[in-house]
Amino acid sequence: MRQSRAVRLLCAAVLLLALGALPASAREDAVAIPDVSIFYYPWYGTPTRDGGWVHWVVPATTSFASNYFPARGLYSSSDPRIVQAQMREIAAAGIEEIVSSWWGWGSPEDARLPLVVRAARRAGLSVAVHLEPYPGRTIASVQNDIEHLRALGIKRFFVYHPFDIADADWAALRDGLTGVQLFAETGLVGHAAAAHFDGIYTYDILRFGGGDFSRLCKQAHRAHLLCLPSVGPGYEARRATGDKRLKPRRDGKTYDSMWRAAINAEPDGVTITSYNEWHEGTQIEPARDQPPGSSAKLTVDSYEGAYGLHGRSARRAYLDRTRYWVGAFDRSQRPGLAS
Repeated sequence: MRQSRAVRLLCAAVLLLALGALPASAREDAVAIPDVSIFYYPWYGTPTRDGGWVHWVVPATTSFASNYFPARGLYSSSDPRIVQAQMREIAAAGIEEIVSSWWGWGSPEDARLPLVVRAARRAGLSVAVHLEPYPGRTIASVQNDIEHLRALGIKRFFVYHPFDIADADWAALRDGLTGVQLFAETGLVGHAAAAHFDGIYTYDILRFGGGDFSRLCKQAHRAHLLCLPSVGPGYEARRATGDKRLKPRRDGKTYDSMWRAAINAEPDGVTITSYNEWHEGTQIEPARDQPPGSSAKLTVDSYEGAYGLHGRSARRAYLDRTRYWVGAFDRSQRPGLAS
C-alpha cells in the first residue's frame, strides 16, 4: 500500500533530524504545503483601465496574442471585480494556492500583488510568488525581493530559471532564511539540492511530460527535496510568439494523462500550468469559441468537445475537470485509501 504524503514527509523529517540535516525552514516556523497550486498571471491590461492593451496583443503589432479567447472577454488584471471572480473560480475548483507571476519591484505585477493577495485570501486561497527572471536579477536582489514580499505574507517562492544564479549563492541565501520555502524550476535534482532549494517543480509541460514525473520525484525524495510536478492541458503559442511547437489538448486527454502520471509519482503537491497564460495556450480559465463584438471575425480555438462537452458547458471544461483531479489527488493522500 502506498504511503500518504504526510507519512512520507514525517518519515523524511525524522530522518533528517537524526542526520542533523533538516533545512532551516523546517527546523523553525515550518510552512504548510498546499496539495495543489496554480500559476497565475496578473499582467493583462485594457485601454480603459490601464491606458492601452497589455499582453493581449503582440508587441509592435495589432495581432491578438493568443490562439484562444477568454470567456469573460479581454480583461484588466487591475480590475478588482475580475480578480475576485477569478479567485472564487480557482477556489471552487479545489485548488489551494495561486502562484502569482512577479517581475520585480515597481513592475505592474508587483503593483497588483496586494489586490491579488486580498482577493485570494477572501476566497480562502493562499498566495505564493513566481520569481521571474526580470532584468538585473541577482542573489542580492532576490534577498531584497523575499524581504519585500514577506511583508505581504508571502512564504513560498517558485524561482523560474534559477540557475542564472550560482548554486553557492542560492545556498548561502537559503541557509540564512527561516519560515519560507524556495522551489527551483528544474529537472536537475542534484543542482537544486546543491543550491539548498526546498524542492523542485517543472512548469514547462512541453519539456517535461508525465513520463518524467516518477523519476524526478524519486530523485527529489532521495535528495530530501519536495517534488511538485507541473501538469497542464496543452500548449499552443503560434499566434503570440510564432512558436510552432504544439502539445494538443486532445479534448482533455492530455490534461488527464499528466494528472494521472503526477498522482502516480507520489508527489508532495501538484502544480498546474496554468490558470491564465493565454499566450502559450496552457490556460484552464474559461474560454469561448466566438469572440464578441469587434473581435467576432477573429478565428480562435476553443474547448469545444473537451470531455464530451459542447457550447457554453465546454467553456469551463478544464476548470471543472480540475476539481475532479484535485479530489483524486486528495484521496490518494489518505492512508488506507490509496492502492
